[in-house]
Amino acid sequence: MAWMDVPKSGAREGRGAPSAWTVTAVVLAASTLLLYGEGRLWWCECGSPALWKGDVWTSHCSQHLSDPYTISHFSHGLIFFSFFALVRPKWSIAWRFCASIFLAAFWEVLENSPLVIERYRSATMSLDYLGDSIVNSLGDIAACAIGFVVARRIGILYAMGLFVALEIVSLLLIKDNLTLNVLMLVWPIDAIKQWQTAGHG
Repeated sequence: MAWMDVPKSGAREGRGAPSAWTVTAVVLAASTLLLYGEGRLWWCECGSPALWKGDVWTSHCSQHLSDPYTISHFSHGLIFFSFFALVRPKWSIAWRFCASIFLAAFWEVLENSPLVIERYRSATMSLDYLGDSIVNSLGDIAACAIGFVVARRIGILYAMGLFVALEIVSLLLIKDNLTLNVLMLVWPIDAIKQWQTAGHG
């Protein structure tokens, strides 16, 4: 379908790009300062920073650069690209990217607020969640950026197919994914929580 075939370049793409990149840099700097103001540590307090931690049930999860939930942030990028390509097709790629990074950064700051941290602990499988480290949050934003770039390269249709595939993989690997994460935050279902936490009580 023609509306799924998003052009990868165009006359408008370069227009205003420098200011878009400046705004993106400001958003990243501001989000870092806000996370620091929320009391987030720069990296895991264990003193042994790592690039990846695969166990979502350990206290190290969300404290290092990446973990299985990084996949969901990559999916954010797939979704944001597709959304802005459809609802704001006249925006340059630079400004769509900037808007996507803003949304990712906004979520990281909100996610690490006391209210949302407590919501995660009480309503989802993340019973011991105490917030992200700053490096982990920046890694999540970077994952979103990569997802955006990948979606731009492969187009909306394939991006949505990739999103579905990643949701299935995450569900099989950790009994959680972006869809369930949102569902359990907004409308917790006890049966799902019991299934997710079975054997990890």
